[in-house]
Amino acid sequence: MKPGGVVGVDAAGDLKVSAVPVATGRVDACFRDPLGKAHQVSWLEAAQDVVFEDCPVIRSFPVRYGRRVAPGWWWSSTSGRLVAYGSGVMRTQLMLLDRDPAVVALACRPVELVWREDGKVVSHAPQLMARLQDGSGLLLDCAGRIGSSARLAERARVVAAAAEAVGWSYRLAGPPDPVLVANVRWLAGYRHPRYAAGPWMPALVEAFSSPRPAVEAVRKLGDPIALWPAVFHALWSGVLRVRLDEPLHERAVVSVARQEAGAA
Repeated sequence: MKPGGVVGVDAAGDLKVSAVPVATGRVDACFRDPLGKAHQVSWLEAAQDVVFEDCPVIRSFPVRYGRRVAPGWWWSSTSGRLVAYGSGVMRTQLMLLDRDPAVVALACRPVELVWREDGKVVSHAPQLMARLQDGSGLLLDCAGRIGSSARLAERARVVAAAAEAVGWSYRLAGPPDPVLVANVRWLAGYRHPRYAAGPWMPALVEAFSSPRPAVEAVRKLGDPIALWPAVFHALWSGVLRVRLDEPLHERAVVSVARQEAGAA
């Protein structure tokens, strides 16, 4: 039986949340500005005016002893900043967002939404926030490996409605495909610009102008020790493409991404 508010699972494995009618004018946003000063204003106003990606974490994550993954920091290649995370599933979603070409900035729990429900004050701070290319935002919570709690599902419905009211989106992310995660995690190790091809880029694009096994192009170009990191960085950044729903290996077929091919 699905918890309240969750109506199914989409193709990406994320839980689909049914937004509920909510008086969004009565939803407030609590956040801290870059200097650490706390604010509480209307969500409708804050979503338009506040640069949440520059705000610190509104509520920190506790360290729970005995857990394999503690809160930490992820270096984002999208923004060149460290972004906090509170758990392993959060780190995974942060990694996937960092590679998404639609995302231009990332933040961890920069805002908490507050509203009244049955005479009680209810609040929820989505775990991650992404700024998208069109200027809108994405709020995201991680359902975890065992699914979403009923409490999170109910609050997610209100957050989804509040996001929709300002032209944003909300996602309650389920566990992603483990093969995809393993592949992207490997490529993420080469996300830093120091691994970029630099002067080799024209030759790299030319080598993969027609789809071919990665190892064949690397051997043709020169020193594999120098070139493999550049190939992995190009796959992370989207200059090159490869199927990520299958395990990566040296003979995986790699090609130039369409946008790069059109510019070449």
